[in-house]
Amino acid sequence: MALPGGRRVEAARLSPGDFIRARLPVLPVPGIPEIVLHKAVPASGLGRLAAADDGFGSPYWAYYWLGGLALARFVLDRPETVAGKRVLDLGTGSGLVAIAAAKAGAASVLAADIDPYAMVAVPLNAAANGVAVAAVQGDLTAGPVPEVDVVLAGDVFYDPEPAARVTPFLARCRAAGVAVLVGDPRRAPLPLERLRALAEYRFAETDNGVLKPTSVFAFD
Repeated sequence: MALPGGRRVEAARLSPGDFIRARLPVLPVPGIPEIVLHKAVPASGLGRLAAADDGFGSPYWAYYWLGGLALARFVLDRPETVAGKRVLDLGTGSGLVAIAAAKAGAASVLAADIDPYAMVAVPLNAAANGVAVAAVQGDLTAGPVPEVDVVLAGDVFYDPEPAARVTPFLARCRAAGVAVLVGDPRRAPLPLERLRALAEYRFAETDNGVLKPTSVFAFD
């Protein structure tokens, strides 16, 4: 019984940033070799970090998501989408899409998420890729349209509840003249009536190597 307790103490002594640096190796992103990320692996022991923090939540920031993979690939392949523009990556998670935008020449990149651990992971991942990304914690969908030129939204329609908040926010962004791109594997809450398909990719979301189709859309 002493060993598990000791592991919890070890995790509690490490700051979130130190834990990510020590336990989540920096790995190339599958299908996007231009970018590396701190990625959770079986030996990472995220459960120990969760045990040390009652507000840990779900570690979305530690894994790949299909919509983000497709959106990052799209931006890197078509840098004119963001080059010289102010970009918001909504629901950034690991910061993958924000990093892709920075690499593609965006004038500035804001990476937003409600998860405090994402706010720790994003600067670490940006530094690993040699780019500058500003991280902001909070639910931007409840506020005014941000002062940006492009909103990138990967995997924000994973559940009906966030979809109900995100859809009107993106509609307000479009009405204000902001371009909006969405990456998603066509989950059920996706507002397809507002979307126009631009590209389709196949990525492996997990380490099993199974490729799954996912699309990039313009939100009209």
